[in-house]
Amino acid sequence: MLFLPYKDDNPTRSFPIINCLIIGLNFWVFFAWQMPLDSKQQITYFSNFGFIPATFFGQFFYPTVEGIFWEWYSVLSSMFSHGGIAHLLGNMLFLYLYGDNLEDAMGKFRYLIFYIGCGLLAALAQAFLNPASQIPMVGASGAISGVIGGYLLLYPKANIRIFYWVVIFIGTVMVPAYLVLGLWLAEQVLLFPDSMKNAGGVAIAAHLGGFAGGFILTPLFKKKGIRFFQGGRSRAFSRKNLRIR
Repeated sequence: MLFLPYKDDNPTRSFPIINCLIIGLNFWVFFAWQMPLDSKQQITYFSNFGFIPATFFGQFFYPTVEGIFWEWYSVLSSMFSHGGIAHLLGNMLFLYLYGDNLEDAMGKFRYLIFYIGCGLLAALAQAFLNPASQIPMVGASGAISGVIGGYLLLYPKANIRIFYWVVIFIGTVMVPAYLVLGLWLAEQVLLFPDSMKNAGGVAIAAHLGGFAGGFILTPLFKKKGIRFFQGGRSRAFSRKNLRIR
């Protein structure tokens, strides 16, 4: 059984260059830096560039300029590192699907700050859950969860096209964003108790922290003319501002 969102009915007014650059940078880091590494080198990579709660909080007890810089840099570097090709592709699909509309609603620079801010809040949410953890955390899903939160706040009525495969039934169906993203959020909440028991695995707290960050930051970063709870932008135009060629 497979359900895969891959398209929405929410066109943008401008090309999402920042979102595309973020996606491109994620692919570049994985294929240029991570993929050539053997298993031992990958462990070293994650230890250096992953976000580690214990060492992050350790900077406050034994502060050095180099240590402080590196720990805050690890928050950023971990957002552009992934545990495998499936991890990368899944995250980039969601960022491609929802990020362009958030960039359009916020503007280029503010969207970039919003994205990084959500990633930071996601990392801190996971870190505060287990501050002594020495397990590196990598992946863009915390920041992307913030993008999902912002999309749900601004465009809950936009339609998302879902590819489904259930036994012998294959096809596509249009589903409202509030249902697709609401089910994603419900899944994260249900998985959260089990994630607290496991040292490794999926960082659900980071997903929830990033989502909450997106919900909080979106009203502060969106443009003044953008309203909450909209449908797909293709439905937002009237005949008075329709240009025909």
